[in-house]
Amino acid sequence: MSTTDDEVLVSVEGVYKHFPIKQGIVFKKEVARVHAVDGVDLQVRRGETLGIVGESGCGKSTLARCVTGLHPVTKGRILFEGEDITAMSRAGLKAFRRDVQMIFQDPYGSLNPRRRVGSIIGDPFAIHGIADGADRKKRVQELMELVGLNPEHYNRFPAEFSGGQRQRIGVARALALKPKLIVCDEPVSALDVSIQAQVINLLEDLQEELGLTYVFIAHDLSVVQHVSDRVAVMYLGKVVEGAEGEDLYRAPRHPYSAALLSAASVADPDQAERAERVVLIGDVPSPIDPPSGCRFHPRCPKAQERCVSEEPELVSRGADPADHLTACHFPVEPEESLAASHAGIDQVSTEPELPEVEQ
Repeated sequence: MSTTDDEVLVSVEGVYKHFPIKQGIVFKKEVARVHAVDGVDLQVRRGETLGIVGESGCGKSTLARCVTGLHPVTKGRILFEGEDITAMSRAGLKAFRRDVQMIFQDPYGSLNPRRRVGSIIGDPFAIHGIADGADRKKRVQELMELVGLNPEHYNRFPAEFSGGQRQRIGVARALALKPKLIVCDEPVSALDVSIQAQVINLLEDLQEELGLTYVFIAHDLSVVQHVSDRVAVMYLGKVVEGAEGEDLYRAPRHPYSAALLSAASVADPDQAERAERVVLIGDVPSPIDPPSGCRFHPRCPKAQERCVSEEPELVSRGADPADHLTACHFPVEPEESLAASHAGIDQVSTEPELPEVEQ
């Protein structure tokens, strides 16, 4: 499926984000780097929800913070409406952040417990000099009503709200400046299941009403399936598969995607009993010294010698649609079962020793 420039809101092009590891007391020396994001390319279209899934530590949240401008990238560029945000001035970034907001994972830690809710939601108006006094209070109360909160609770503290209500406060704060893109960093993972459904339904209603675009990060595949138009699967800093949500859930092509889907909970007990679980061997390798070639090869049930030395490109494979991209030399075939397979390539070491530094 071809995508025109007007349809693309965000374009991530060859983005790397590495965090240096330093040792020493007086003279600190860089001895290694954490490869949090390592060459990611993806696009976010206007009005859609792009789901990003993967195990903890795969780089989902770091990528989200790069897209919102909270982390400077090590290499690559991020285009928002065609403008490179990685080269923006401080003033340019401030204007950019009016169009891009974030909903954080922890509804407790993301709100200052010493400040009243009205002040927290009104911060964007104060920072950007949009409204003050009675006008700001009126706007904040309208936002509270929009997300299902009682406007009369304007002067309450966060501790006086439940977990789901606190996340609604975070949603209201993100909506204050009428952004074009909202990055949802696991916004329901800290909530009870019944409250999760309420918050997800709220986000869907707001998207339809306000024409929002979402990047939705989660590790719960059932949640991502429910809310996402397209899905990108990340492993150890890289996107290993990307496709329309229905295509990926019906026929995952990367062995890692197939393993994730096999571990997802199924509501139908008969279907759950028939499902075959793909059990991955070993732990996720260290991002300090990721494996050569395909990063998934030490745990992959289909790995061969080529996977150790040659990194696969993220391209369409075989008869897949043009927008179904897979980074795998030997993708999963239709009706192929990986449940009884084991990793074919052993990993030598996943925890590299850091060199000693003279102090």
